Amino acid sequence: MNPVEIYTDGACKGNPGPGGWGVLLRSGATKKELYGGERATTNNRMELMAVIQALQALKRPCAVTLHVDSLYVLKGMTEWLPGWKAKGWRTSTKQPVKNVELWQALDELVSQRGHSIDWRWVRGHDGDPGNERADALANLGVEVGLGRLPAPV
Repeated sequence: MNPVEIYTDGACKGNPGPGGWGVLLRSGATKKELYGGERATTNNRMELMAVIQALQALKRPCAVTLHVDSLYVLKGMTEWLPGWKAKGWRTSTKQPVKNVELWQALDELVSQRGHSIDWRWVRGHDGDPGNERADALANLGVEVGLGRLPAPV
């Protein structure tokens, strides 16, 4: 499988408020950057969208090292997801899982696309070049969400 390194980040100006997501993908000498946004959203939704958009960008099964600065996404995918699914997408307190449609989309991408994913947490805003670039892209996504920038093609 082709090795791919991915950094993702979400941003929100107000929570809820206008938000953006950013993705940096690297494979060998190839680099791709993605970003987008929404006018009214939350930070957690943008963190999830970044990972979803990153995995959707992969055209074939890959060995992915996925760097996230969101413990919400990391723990959701590595700890909470099996319990949510077993409980009909309810939390341990029997409440509906927030952002369930995004979690379901991400779960499908992870389980159906054949990727091998190594989930890694990186401290946000701590000088990691990949995370800093994903953050900058997420902030461009906020501008897209506000209509100040056109969506990238």
